[in-house]
Amino acid sequence: MILSKHSGTTRRGFIGRAAIVAGMVAGGVFGAVAARVKAANSKLRLAVIGCGTRGVGTIVPAALEERLVAVVDPDRNCIAAALKRAKKIDETFDANAVQAFADYRVLFDKKAGEIDAVLIATPNHHHALPALRAMERGKGVYLEKPLAHDISECRALAAAAARFKVPTQMGNQGHCGEGTRRLLEYLAAGAIGDMVETHSWTDRKNGGSGGRPQAGNPPAHLDWDVWLGPAPYREYHAGLHPHDWHNWFDFGNGSVGNAAPHAMDGVFTALKPGVPAAVEIEAVVGGSAEQYPAATRIRWDIPARGSMPAAKVFWWDGCSEKKGPKDNSLGARPPLVVDLEKKHNRRLGPNGTLYVGTKGYMSTDWYGNGPRIIPEEKHRACPSPAKTLPRVDGPFADFFAACRAGTPTTQANFAYAAAFIEFVYLGLLAERAGVGRKIVWDTKAMRCTSVAEVNAFVRRTARRGWEPKA
Repeated sequence: MILSKHSGTTRRGFIGRAAIVAGMVAGGVFGAVAARVKAANSKLRLAVIGCGTRGVGTIVPAALEERLVAVVDPDRNCIAAALKRAKKIDETFDANAVQAFADYRVLFDKKAGEIDAVLIATPNHHHALPALRAMERGKGVYLEKPLAHDISECRALAAAAARFKVPTQMGNQGHCGEGTRRLLEYLAAGAIGDMVETHSWTDRKNGGSGGRPQAGNPPAHLDWDVWLGPAPYREYHAGLHPHDWHNWFDFGNGSVGNAAPHAMDGVFTALKPGVPAAVEIEAVVGGSAEQYPAATRIRWDIPARGSMPAAKVFWWDGCSEKKGPKDNSLGARPPLVVDLEKKHNRRLGPNGTLYVGTKGYMSTDWYGNGPRIIPEEKHRACPSPAKTLPRVDGPFADFFAACRAGTPTTQANFAYAAAFIEFVYLGLLAERAGVGRKIVWDTKAMRCTSVAEVNAFVRRTARRGWEPKA
């Protein structure tokens, strides 16, 4: 039976949630210690929160490496698909031993003592709340990218992870991969000199134009109120569930939130950009008062850092390989990328990153895989750098090992993830500001000092009944 009714009382909103988290009682920490001791001698007891495409395709199979004890989704069909997938993977899997919930608040109220960690693959607007509730109860949290729906939530999650010292991992898989490590080792060895520019691009078009479609009745298998969760209430309409919520401000983070955590991970890790001097959207196609643009070009201006020179970071989304870059118009991949392809007979693909150094170029795909110096003969002539960075066997193995060891240390923990996604989300603030209006960011005050109206999108107030517990 799927449990959906929640009897919790109203609590304070998300405004000031970082301070709320910092002041939480330490009881969850003691619970975490007991959970880790138990987990050290048995399989981890896992709850999967979010059984959509990512949940069924990747998260459920990972959970079966340990012990899947609960699944959560407001769509009964998604839960059925998750259990069917589990049975297909493991014929001995007993679906009757797995408790199903429509609402993760009920999971934590009724079953928190029976789980060691959660794997979260919900729409973005549901990322922060279940992660916070898990951490305050001492549970490890694996959370799909992007870390949260806004910058304030990212900081709250990082503060909670530091407070409760539980294992955390953001699922931008390339950060744990061999490709990213080789990229960083090549760059550190000076294979292309000092980096002065990067271009990351994707063919994803998570945006649109215009208002909402006509309202209708939600399907019988979907608990619409629970699906909305902390987001502002609206009537059900097409174009949201199960995937296209990415397009809408209230639920997703557009192509920037969907693809940049993969494509720009190497950029952020290698450049150590700190606080950009400014962020600006240079061009845009589509978008509306409620939906993200269909294509954008965004620029981050990175100041000099120690021995590292100033640099420019570019993001291109909504790109098509079929369009040639006669100029810097949108809808095509970066002109420099296509020019290098033609000059060196090298296909760089629909998603990736080009690193521009003082001594040459290096490219990767959007997970950081396949780092190669351009042209290929220069790559083959370059001495292979020593493997100086630690290796892990993927993000799930890294997370499960941390849960067993009782350590908060993983490759993509929330401290790293919050800083990275905040950097990325400054691009979203630039989209809100409009073409040609520079975002100047005061990181200490967590506010934009140049375009005051975008500060409304740095944090949100949760819908009543969906606030984090204090």
